[in-house]
Amino acid sequence: MADLHIHINRDKGGIAGQIASELRDSIRGGRLAPGTRLPATRDLATDLQVSRGVVVEAYEQLVAEGFLVSRVGVGTQVTPKNSPVTTRRPPLAVPLRAEPVGRSTASPYYGHRPTSPDLGHFPRERWLAAVRHVLATVPSDALDYGDPGGVPELREELAGYLRRVRAADVRPENVVIVGGVAQGLSLVLHVLSQHRAPRLAVEDPTSHRQVPLLRRAGAHLVRVPVDEEGLDVRRLSGDAVLVTPAHQYPTGVVLSPSRRAALMEWAAAGNRVILEDDYDAEFRFDRDPVGCLQGLAPDRVILSGSVSKALAPGLRMGWVAAPAELAGAIRRARGEQDLGSPVIDQYALAHFLRTGGYDKHLRRMRREYRRRRDALVAALAAELPEVQVKGIEAGLHAYLELPGGWDEHEVARIAQAIGVSAEPVGPMREAPGPPAVVVGFARLPAHKAAEAVRGIKSRLSGQSAGMPLRPCTAPRPASAGTRGPVR
Repeated sequence: MADLHIHINRDKGGIAGQIASELRDSIRGGRLAPGTRLPATRDLATDLQVSRGVVVEAYEQLVAEGFLVSRVGVGTQVTPKNSPVTTRRPPLAVPLRAEPVGRSTASPYYGHRPTSPDLGHFPRERWLAAVRHVLATVPSDALDYGDPGGVPELREELAGYLRRVRAADVRPENVVIVGGVAQGLSLVLHVLSQHRAPRLAVEDPTSHRQVPLLRRAGAHLVRVPVDEEGLDVRRLSGDAVLVTPAHQYPTGVVLSPSRRAALMEWAAAGNRVILEDDYDAEFRFDRDPVGCLQGLAPDRVILSGSVSKALAPGLRMGWVAAPAELAGAIRRARGEQDLGSPVIDQYALAHFLRTGGYDKHLRRMRREYRRRRDALVAALAAELPEVQVKGIEAGLHAYLELPGGWDEHEVARIAQAIGVSAEPVGPMREAPGPPAVVVGFARLPAHKAAEAVRGIKSRLSGQSAGMPLRPCTAPRPASAGTRGPVR
């Protein structure tokens, strides 16, 4: 067990950060060798005369960065050499001198989607414990073909969770377990198009990956602009609407109370359906939680969600909560498509929800993602003050509106070469608007944010990081570069 010599400045504040910084420096300097066991959090807290939660926070930060590993029954130790942890997310390396894009020596640790969570934080031990519990307790018959709508235990837990956390009006029998939001939307549109292809209103801008899926499902898309209050309900048309009211993608705006009320009236007046993608509802930082639309009109709203951000997209686990008559049709469609989701994972998620592991994990990740968001915002304010940062009250991405004349595709490409996950907004919208990029911060450690932004600035300017930034391209005409539905 290592005897740690940690010095804390109690007048400085940020004690967890100080502990993490001291340990990080000790590991980098070789004073803590690979494989060295650290004191238990309670013991170190007693030695330093701080709360145990402060030490836990410091350890968790270093686990997230790959400096430490923590395993049940073993404790916390410095990451051993050749450990999978050390190769899973290598540290960001920004060259001191800018190099041509495409020849970067940076070691990317990001996913190609700005909305991806940090998979290094997946609760492996707790999930493994849940799977072991399932294998030790469920009867053999439970592993047979079952209800394509999902195992009853998971539907029960999800219904309770959605009622408690999202103010939903959901019954277990109206929940259908699906392989993520994409499959859920595909099934819903398949059911809605049984008589005729629906005219589906979608937000503009919207995820460019989602558009082909919606069209393949038989929907005729009608673009509706988004402004600072969310979807412009006054311009709605169609048989149904797909909306992300909690945190619109990509702009990050929240559907305002007046727009929510107007949307409910629009649906009721024309006997229309609202498809609610509960996007980014789990992660909020600077505002009170916004209840889902489904709780306001459970007979007209179909709510969809997943664990892709809360846990991992690779689990392919999501849900659809629909009115009773539609839920039955969606369940039958799921059975015709692929007979349902893997039952062991379903039982494991049900156990994870029931025992409080899911809530605990979300609380921990909210704190971590908030730190990373704050670091990115501070770095942008210091290095690129001409960039407007929007949509950061929730979620895992920031919407960066660029000055007129900047090339959003080039900015995104340079950011990706540096190791920051980014995408241009242009392909996501139909109407013209100011150049903008979506930047993910979930996989950008807080202590790397300033270095990354300086690297982006350096490459954009073509000079040293301290020189004034030049636009990437010649200014665009005012009609294309300064006007549009997104503000």
